[in-house]
Amino acid sequence: MPRNLDLSSLRSFVTVVDVGGVTRAAGFLNLTQSAVSMQIKRLEESLGLTLFLRAARKLALSPEGEQLLSYGRKMLALNDEALSQLSSSCCVGEIRLGVPHDVVYPAIPGILKRMAQAYPRVRINLVSSFTILMKQDFGRGHFDVMLTTEETPDAEAEVLSSRALVWVGAHDGNAWQRRPLRLGFKDTCIFRPRAQAVLAEAGIPWEMATGGESEQAVEATVAADLAVSVRMAGSIPEGMGPITGENQLPPVGEMKLALYRANRRSDEAVELLMSELRCSYGS
Repeated sequence: MPRNLDLSSLRSFVTVVDVGGVTRAAGFLNLTQSAVSMQIKRLEESLGLTLFLRAARKLALSPEGEQLLSYGRKMLALNDEALSQLSSSCCVGEIRLGVPHDVVYPAIPGILKRMAQAYPRVRINLVSSFTILMKQDFGRGHFDVMLTTEETPDAEAEVLSSRALVWVGAHDGNAWQRRPLRLGFKDTCIFRPRAQAVLAEAGIPWEMATGGESEQAVEATVAADLAVSVRMAGSIPEGMGPITGENQLPPVGEMKLALYRANRRSDEAVELLMSELRCSYGS
């Protein structure tokens, strides 16, 4: 008798790998942690294989798990494509998504990939800009879903989490100890006036090391240990690290991550996108 792999268990297995753990996978799949764990166990028992190296400190696949992952992705993609093409109620069209540039990574690429697999006939148009500009465009009807970073979200926003703002500099750098302190910010960066205010309050002299609107120029200047900047915790670019230690710079506070949704489009594709954003950016 031929045996069949259980697609629900296979989806749990692939999702655990993609998002890095059972807890996060449970949120994405709208299941309990115990249900996801049970599906993984059932999949292992049906195959007579161990898919994860549970002795490892971090989540790690066994050689058999790596092999199954490749097949699993293909099987789920084909399953989702068939359902999408054959279902008369499948979602089509475009979802316009706005995300601030400093929180696009690392979550958004994975979200877009999973959305494309689940709804191949839905196009997600991603726009990355400053929160203040995106909120203006949201008011004009340019977005269906928008993620923001702001101190005081509007009443209709769904606040997902609060993240600390941290001073960042070059790895093992000492630019933060020099005076006047050289700052690297774009002209319109919302963190810039807050950083300048806390420095003034602490009596720390500063000067600007960058100007204009080039994020690449700011990152290069900071990575070269010629300036410091401020970023949200969890969204620090490569080449930079948080400034820690004694006599570190004064705290800058925190920023909220908020989710906005327009009422023009309401279907399961938008619901999945909202769920993905909540799981990735929630507390």
